[in-house]
Amino acid sequence: MIFMYIYLLCPIIAFTLAQGTKVFIHSLSHKVTWHDVFAYSDMPSGHTAVVTALVVILGLNLGISSPVFAVAFVFATIVIVDAIGLRNYLGQHGKTLNILVKDLKEDEFLDRSYPRLLEHIGHTPFQVIIGALVGIATSLMGYWLF
Repeated sequence: MIFMYIYLLCPIIAFTLAQGTKVFIHSLSHKVTWHDVFAYSDMPSGHTAVVTALVVILGLNLGISSPVFAVAFVFATIVIVDAIGLRNYLGQHGKTLNILVKDLKEDEFLDRSYPRLLEHIGHTPFQVIIGALVGIATSLMGYWLF
């Protein structure tokens, strides 16, 4: 019965490991908050760890010629490209808008109407590679154990 749950367990464990590592690294230089537990950026990429773990465990159990593997691979590719490209682009927009709002005349209305936007919501390619390695390692361990 655990065999069927391996498709859920590997991605969940990979996410927990990636986010736990991220929180640990952040705690070395800053005070940790609940926001840090589900942070969008930093090392390693939790999103990449999850989708990579799913793709790898599906490939190992069902084979790479499985339609389910193909769907998961396409899904993973979209998530990883989004983590690197689109979210970095959105972070640049957030940074630019924060500068523009800061340059406007300071008043309470602006502070209420224009909250500070996130500037670091994407990942670097290195952070994505480390997240992928976490996902691969998690699924390989899960496959060998179960």
